[in-house]
Amino acid sequence: MEYVIEMLNIRKEFPGIVANDNITVQLKKGEIHALLGENGAGKSTLMNVLFGLYQPEAGEIRVKGEKVNITNPNIANELGIGMVHQHFMLVEPFTVTQNIILGNEPKDKFGKINIKKAEEEIQEISDRYGLKVDPSAKISDISVGMQQRVEILKTLYRGAEVLIFDEPTAVLTPQEIRELIEIMRSLVKEGKSIILITHKLKEIMEVCDRCTVIRKGQGIGTVNVAESNPDELASLMVGREVNFKTEKKPAQPKDVVLHIEDLYVKDARKVDLVKGLNLEVRAGEIVGIAGVDGNGQTELIEAITGLRKSQSGSISVNGKSITNLSPRKVTNHGVGHIPQDRHKYGLVLDYPIGANIVLQTYYQKPFSKVSVLNYKEIYNKAKEIIAEYDVRTPSEFTPARALSGGNQQKAIIGREIDRSPDLLIAAQPTRGLDVGAIEFIHQKLIEERDKGRAVLLISFELDEIINVSDRIAVMFDGKITATRKPEETNEQELGLLMAGSITEKGADSNEVN
Repeated sequence: MEYVIEMLNIRKEFPGIVANDNITVQLKKGEIHALLGENGAGKSTLMNVLFGLYQPEAGEIRVKGEKVNITNPNIANELGIGMVHQHFMLVEPFTVTQNIILGNEPKDKFGKINIKKAEEEIQEISDRYGLKVDPSAKISDISVGMQQRVEILKTLYRGAEVLIFDEPTAVLTPQEIRELIEIMRSLVKEGKSIILITHKLKEIMEVCDRCTVIRKGQGIGTVNVAESNPDELASLMVGREVNFKTEKKPAQPKDVVLHIEDLYVKDARKVDLVKGLNLEVRAGEIVGIAGVDGNGQTELIEAITGLRKSQSGSISVNGKSITNLSPRKVTNHGVGHIPQDRHKYGLVLDYPIGANIVLQTYYQKPFSKVSVLNYKEIYNKAKEIIAEYDVRTPSEFTPARALSGGNQQKAIIGREIDRSPDLLIAAQPTRGLDVGAIEFIHQKLIEERDKGRAVLLISFELDEIINVSDRIAVMFDGKITATRKPEETNEQELGLLMAGSITEKGADSNEVN
């Protein structure tokens, strides 16, 4: 059997940690090969070695049987290897075409960049693989799902035969995930080969041919997906059985904690995205908001947490108005916030992870006295949360940037839950987390509920919304258009409600009580 890519006994070390401990992965031509492992298991590190971003301490890489030395991404591109990163590498003010040709610009005989020729070529590639991308659109004006397609186009434009997808569905809606799966299938039909880094077992079962499992930096083995099942894969990944169904007692809702009335919020383009929304969340319950991205969820969260001004309407917590207060004042009113964009709103990436863990409380005792920081107390608290939430890091002094996305997320969740806020807003709280970590976070959210906290959960994962919520509020076109009890609905009905295909009698009242 000739493999298009072979990574044989790869070892990669960082100070204080062995990220890849003699791992072997072999990719066949025309297959979709999953790379599965917990957060911090070493999956992205291994693929960054293949793409030339890291150099291994030991092992070898072969492309079509020939040993190669990939010292940088340009060499990877020349060998036909492209990578679609989890966090997109795009310049927002540029057009799709300008981003795709950046560093590889086609020029005419006078040395001028030939944008028209590039647009035609990009349109042809887009049509061939069913990507449906407008080459002249600005990155800042297109959806996250479309931005990901631009990243795919970028690799194809450079002639990639092997595509590495790093957590490609972490930021996508269910509809975009289905479309991406079709795109991957069309790529392998054309003879491309794909390595898919993912935590989502459902996607592996649906689209992958084989799966290599990594646990704590070591290769556990490669299995044929058709001969496996989600339970087996989960057990291989975390080293124990995983419970996919979140166990919880019936909710005992009490007083209203969050009350929103007739709220209007504009987006950055001054367009109303929240349109007269009403919502209540009570102590001792989890209310899940289900909706397709772009229906006002982001603007709603930002208005509640003080990150965006609302035009009209009111937001109160425990009967006290927090409308248009600053983020710190909102926090001091008893609101915790797990943001959906952890890099933009959750972390200072160049600060140590320990400092990030006290970002909401550093100005309070015992972390600060007369404006002087007590670093001993800060890092002691950080060590506690790192241990409790299993944040995989060499130490509390490691920069947040150096941690995997899932471990960054666990640190944020630990920080917010540790403060025991009256209202916990959890926006995409398990984005990029493996099944073991998801199970742990869901239990933490339910523990907060059982302590009498109010929890507002916003997620694009419908199974998460159904599994964790006590009530589900469907958000469409800036309003709450329907409510359901999880046990009385299913993904199909919620999907139709989210798309506005079916409406509620009396939904215009937009009440959720």
